[in-house]
Amino acid sequence: MSETVGGPSLPIRVLSWSERTEPESLYPAGINGVVAQILAEAGHDFETRVTDLADPDQGVSEADLEWADVLVWFSHLKHREVDNATLERILRHVQQRGMGFLPLHSSLDSRPFQELLGHPGRIAGWREDEKPSHVWVVQKDHPIAAGLGDGFVIPAEEMYAEPFNIPPPDELVFISSFAGGEVFRSGCCWYRGAGRMFFFQPGHETYPVYYQAEVRRAVMNGVRWCSGR
Repeated sequence: MSETVGGPSLPIRVLSWSERTEPESLYPAGINGVVAQILAEAGHDFETRVTDLADPDQGVSEADLEWADVLVWFSHLKHREVDNATLERILRHVQQRGMGFLPLHSSLDSRPFQELLGHPGRIAGWREDEKPSHVWVVQKDHPIAAGLGDGFVIPAEEMYAEPFNIPPPDELVFISSFAGGEVFRSGCCWYRGAGRMFFFQPGHETYPVYYQAEVRRAVMNGVRWCSGR
């Protein structure tokens, strides 16, 4: 646990959420469960709750959001099942209270990301071909890039292609390149009201991306940055 002048700091409280459509053969605990495992490896710096779409209040109750410093979100197939009341709670806690929001991969089509972005977040194309992705660090002094050097290679990843219909990121940490020559802004930060948002592109659920050490480091760094600590 990190220390402050007044003694040990409180852990960063993380609500790790998924719609739970990930293949159980690869992610038996869900991607939300893997995120919790990533943060548990960091010791006492984080405290995590794992929820999903099937839970009461769609896994993001007022009490859970009030507790959380950061909400990590993974969705792919059930974006439109997130109802208006759930969306309103998330937006309020990010913009007014300062909760961080970290959408992963296909969550670029999620309602919370699109509403916080103010843009549809559409991409030019995608491709599942089990070919590598090179994640390049383009802002080496950014806290999210800590420990990642010049970047890293993901052995198999879904391709996303520019143009990516987003407002210019307040801070751009990663750009990814793919086997077909495509590039994509894969690590983007924005400030939204009192809160912070970090979109991280790697992580298609049919590949073991979240078991890779560099990806886990980027997720942990991203959660810490989103918390504002």
